[in-house]
Amino acid sequence: MTDVTDLKVIETGKAPKAIGPYSQAIIVDNLVFVSGQIALEPEDMRLIDGDTSDQAEQVFRNLRAVAQAAGTSLSRAVKLTVYLTDMADFADVNEVMARHFSEPFPARATVAVKTLPKNATVEIDAILTL
Repeated sequence: MTDVTDLKVIETGKAPKAIGPYSQAIIVDNLVFVSGQIALEPEDMRLIDGDTSDQAEQVFRNLRAVAQAAGTSLSRAVKLTVYLTDMADFADVNEVMARHFSEPFPARATVAVKTLPKNATVEIDAILTL
């Protein structure tokens, strides 16, 4: 078991601040666990206007900002979990993801959920390596 003293908390103003009792990311050993990001603009914490593709683009910008604050990048992602309120948006999110990643792609799970915070249509969390 990892002692909490071995954890490093990541916080950046370039991504939305946590809207609950959680950290933007935690580093333990050489892994970075990035909390789920929705399409909030960091400056005003408002959900962006637009469809799920637009929201997914903002989500990846937010994930990238947290990754950079942790000293890594999205290219070091080993696992993503995508949460969608409508599985009909699956192909759209795949298209957006393909613009942000190249092979080898990270492992991924996609889960349909009833609702997301702030009525977002997509949320993504990530595990990265340093």
